[in-house]
Amino acid sequence: MITYNVSLKNFNTFGIDAKAKMFIEIVSISQLQSVLKEFKNEKLFILGGGSNMLLTQDIDALVLYINIKGITTVSSTNQHTVIEANAGENWHEFVLFTIAQNLGGLENLSLIPGNVGTTPVQNIGAYGVEIKDILLYCKAVEVATGEIVTFTNAQCAFEYRESIFKKELKNKYIIVSVAFQLTNNEHQIHTQYGVIEAQLQSMQITNPTIKNVSDAVIAIRQSKLPDPKVIGNSGSFFKNPIVEKSILTQIQTKYPEVPFYTVNESLVKIPAGWLIEQTGYKGFKKGDAGVHNKQALVLVNYGGATGQELLALSQEIQQQVFNKFGVAIEAEVNII
Repeated sequence: MITYNVSLKNFNTFGIDAKAKMFIEIVSISQLQSVLKEFKNEKLFILGGGSNMLLTQDIDALVLYINIKGITTVSSTNQHTVIEANAGENWHEFVLFTIAQNLGGLENLSLIPGNVGTTPVQNIGAYGVEIKDILLYCKAVEVATGEIVTFTNAQCAFEYRESIFKKELKNKYIIVSVAFQLTNNEHQIHTQYGVIEAQLQSMQITNPTIKNVSDAVIAIRQSKLPDPKVIGNSGSFFKNPIVEKSILTQIQTKYPEVPFYTVNESLVKIPAGWLIEQTGYKGFKKGDAGVHNKQALVLVNYGGATGQELLALSQEIQQQVFNKFGVAIEAEVNII
């Protein structure tokens, strides 16, 4: 059922009141294939959980809201279970579903907003774990032909917050399901990030389970990240920049306390939130567009901000960080 001039305010976590020229909710693969055939000459805009985009204008296209539900156990051995989730499943609810079945691998990615279908596009990650570490394959419908194509992990060409679906295949495929290879036992517990270790200590846990790690991640995220249902946001707005060690050395001459993570012999990752905080933007507010007061990596809409206002604020922050540190920080969210 197609509808016209639809507000997308409730379909993006920033709560931006942009309008869609045309809108169809997709609830099955067969329906998606039919719509692609029927509207093959129409400009399309693919919408998932709406958690990783900033709408700066109305969408003069046919918006396909991918809301295909369903979770299937594909296979199981002594060591691993493969679970396939359809694109419209809420990501956090799916993570909790796997943990309830004592299936390990996704616990560090708890409470990340959005739906399953968009996780490979962005190669989402948190606290030392990325989708590329657990994804076995994903299935996608080719826009031009309506054919279902399976992409292996390697074919997704994952990089830090990147995939082939953001590059060469952008707008050419619509992901309809994602399969993950999860552990049944002997789970790999990732607590290398100090904040997780500190949270587990505060919970008086010395031998953590995957549920403990998930609970710790949820507590950490809730303590410093705003709930999109309360304050409009898309989580981390910027990527953590990866720079040459020589850049880090320069920064350390003035800021010896700068946090960083080693990527390889020549590269390090510096938290963008720290860089932004040093420029004085933590808690900054201009109209209803602002920077969260507990996490400078998060831009927020206090109610009436437009996408253009949030974009302008993000560009101002990028410029100030570059002026101060000589480091370019990139937006992680998709600017529409």
